[in-house]
Amino acid sequence: MTGLRATRRGLLGLAAAIPARAAPASTGVPEAATLIAPGPEEGLAAGFAERAARGLARALVQAAALRVSIVGGPDGITAANRFAASTPADGRVLLVMPGLAAQALLVGESRARFEPRHWPAIAASLGPAVLAGRGAPTEGQPLRLALPGPAAPEAGALLALDLLGRPATPVFVASGVSPEAAVTAGAADAAVLTGHAVLARAGALGLQPWFSFDGTAGGREPAMPGVPALGELLPDPARPELLAAARAAGAGLRVRGALVLPALTSSDTVALWRGAARRWAEEEGDGADLDSRRVVAEDAVAALATLCPSAEVALGYREWLRRRLAFQAG
Repeated sequence: MTGLRATRRGLLGLAAAIPARAAPASTGVPEAATLIAPGPEEGLAAGFAERAARGLARALVQAAALRVSIVGGPDGITAANRFAASTPADGRVLLVMPGLAAQALLVGESRARFEPRHWPAIAASLGPAVLAGRGAPTEGQPLRLALPGPAAPEAGALLALDLLGRPATPVFVASGVSPEAAVTAGAADAAVLTGHAVLARAGALGLQPWFSFDGTAGGREPAMPGVPALGELLPDPARPELLAAARAAGAGLRVRGALVLPALTSSDTVALWRGAARRWAEEEGDGADLDSRRVVAEDAVAALATLCPSAEVALGYREWLRRRLAFQAG
């Protein structure tokens, strides 16, 4: 027995003396990943997903195949529901969520069965949303604000005017008719403009930009430094939760796509994807395309926070919709 112990000690000592071969370091990068995006394929969210798939594939610390899977329609509800219901938190599946999907949650749409407030944001594509009208809104004379409908994110502009004390009357346009067309026809005095060449389009309509929707930080739209942000006009609101609601509705128009991971994704995996997003941004700039800009890291997190406010803010917005526009989601 003594000899056996001696032999065992000798073997252990020999093993300790032999340098251990280092195990290959795991980067945590999946061999393949899927970016779920709402349709149609030529839509803004799907286009952002395609650019993200190409840029992130190059920027990851180890090569990986990224593909885009188109799910559902442009409101993003079906895609977000699918993502929330069946996605493992292992970094292999991401979602591009448009602002309209979060708007459905804000108004209480029963089809929206997801909770994005705990989804880690990786990057986002943002565009401008500006309220423009003829002249300047004056007290005592209600202006007519063109809106697609009470549940549309443009209704946030009516809430903003209420908070500013500017009398306004909503003018709901028919399905398929743009608010701009209502202004052109003389049926409305103001509208929210989004998309390409906002200031040029406002000028062509004879409209003056009144304010742009901003995020929680209250900064001006970088491409429109001369247009005040909503937060500048309401530095100390009496109802801060309603200002947050107006900003959330505006973000429904501004956020063309937020690239997110599932809740409970490990911090290491989140850091991996955010690092790739930063490198992608460094390689290609901010990704400006038709007046949109790409943001990453803290700015993407802030955009998602504006888009998906607290339950208290959502409740305040729904109560305002019911009282002001007699609307309640089914």
